[in-house]
Amino acid sequence: MTFRAPVPEYQFLLEHIIGFHEIAATERFGEASDDVVAAILTEAGKFCDEVMAPLNRGGDLQPARLENGVLRSSPGYAEGWQAISEGGWIGMSAAEEFGGMGLPMTLTTAVNEMMSGACLSLQLAPLMSQGQIEALEHHASDELKSLYLPKLISGEWSGTMNLTEPQAGSDVGALSSKAEPLDDGTYAISGQKIYISWGDNDFAGNICHLVLARLPDAAPGTKGISLFLVPKYLPDAEGNPGKANTLKVVSLEHKMGLHGSPTCVMQYDGAIGWMVGKPGGGLAAMFTMMNNARLGVGGQGVGVAGAAYQKALAYALERKQGKSASGTIVDHADVRRMLMEMKADLFAARAILLACSQAIDMQTATGAQEWAARAAFLTPIAKTFGTETGMRVSETGVQVHGGMGFIEETGAAQFYRDVRVTAIYEGTNGIQAMDLVGRKMMDGGDMANRLIDEIEEQAERARTTHPNMAEAVWQACESLREATEWLTAQSDMDERFAGAVPYLHAFARVLGGHYHLAAAMADIGGPREKLARFYINRMLPEHAALLAHAQAGADGARALTLDELADG
Repeated sequence: MTFRAPVPEYQFLLEHIIGFHEIAATERFGEASDDVVAAILTEAGKFCDEVMAPLNRGGDLQPARLENGVLRSSPGYAEGWQAISEGGWIGMSAAEEFGGMGLPMTLTTAVNEMMSGACLSLQLAPLMSQGQIEALEHHASDELKSLYLPKLISGEWSGTMNLTEPQAGSDVGALSSKAEPLDDGTYAISGQKIYISWGDNDFAGNICHLVLARLPDAAPGTKGISLFLVPKYLPDAEGNPGKANTLKVVSLEHKMGLHGSPTCVMQYDGAIGWMVGKPGGGLAAMFTMMNNARLGVGGQGVGVAGAAYQKALAYALERKQGKSASGTIVDHADVRRMLMEMKADLFAARAILLACSQAIDMQTATGAQEWAARAAFLTPIAKTFGTETGMRVSETGVQVHGGMGFIEETGAAQFYRDVRVTAIYEGTNGIQAMDLVGRKMMDGGDMANRLIDEIEEQAERARTTHPNMAEAVWQACESLREATEWLTAQSDMDERFAGAVPYLHAFARVLGGHYHLAAAMADIGGPREKLARFYINRMLPEHAALLAHAQAGADGARALTLDELADG
């Protein structure tokens, strides 16, 4: 069984769960009709199945490599990038002014997720470009936009983001890269950056790096950080790649997974760069790219989960062992339980991902602060639950395979190895959770309670057709509301942070129940109703234990001294 892009699943989600019609009804996205959406999803699915999926295993077995300072990509990746570029998939949501399609982020999210399931290592390259495109659209000068955006959108050039340094990981304010102003308005960038995804390749005409660095005498911490666009080749008078800039790939990281995606150590030695945004405004500009990437990374987790589920199901349908009705392991109760959990979480994660994307699109179309707050609140949930669904489903997929899952030749382990980093990069999931209970709840829990109100309103409507499921979702909401009130009452942020991760997981569980209930209402008597009942009866109850953990406070987490932690 080969990979199949989940096109029908996305069509159902857009139509029945997140209300894509509301996006299409806006003036900004009025051209995203049902026919256009169906055509895009169908074509993207075909592209993922036929072009990207065949590259996935080869990238794992024949990783990108550095030969005498030259990056050599995995076999077929150059052709894959060319096909992505020619298909217009990089610039789906980019401004039409510069060659993009101007389509809703919700559609881009769906396509990116399908591409991630097909070949995550390669999909990471266009995702980096998409994030850079958005950052430049919002913060770059008109001159930089006119030169770089058309080439990034077309795929002629590719983009990266350079944040992390050996001594500055999540604490970005500790970075030490320097930017010296030059007489012509450019800057000389010096320093070393690590963990740079697709920091180089052998298929784009130029690689454009967004680099965080400090101006001379800049303020300490994050306030002293500025953002610079530093190309591999300096554009000539016609805007074509000219003289090589003074930057290089020092080495490639040897990673647990994502072997087809080169993760570079980059060295900048007085490399010429142009400032993006204002002096000291680098982190704000970079966060435009980061938030784009966080949504995209959530989609990566979901995409890999979908591929892992497909592979596990195919194996279970074929593997003969023990006595069962079919003679295969798919009829064993525990195997069926695992498959149901995988499928149920996949639906919940996809729905949360699209709900976040919808809020972004509605913010773009209307400019309403309500949608902006909703998108900001859902982003850490979408990133965290999406990536952890990827890890959980991929791990379960190995278990479904049994001993064969531990054998690399089956390919089951690759999904887990590839997806594991998604919970770490673009802000670790712990940081996402702290952001949720900290910055995103500085409104006193207003947005959290608005979402809870919406879930309860739907549960009330569902009582006529699905009384038991509706009651379970409604009660879970009340528990979530009480925990939200407890968290927002804590003035000591340590009290909030100690329970941040379980609170985020509980919120995601309740959102999953909400979307499953909506699916049951749209498919009465059908398979989606059955899946919803499984999720709500068996998986939603996890929220109670998670909320108890969330409200336990910081004392328990700090109960052991450092010596006691080290003992034994």
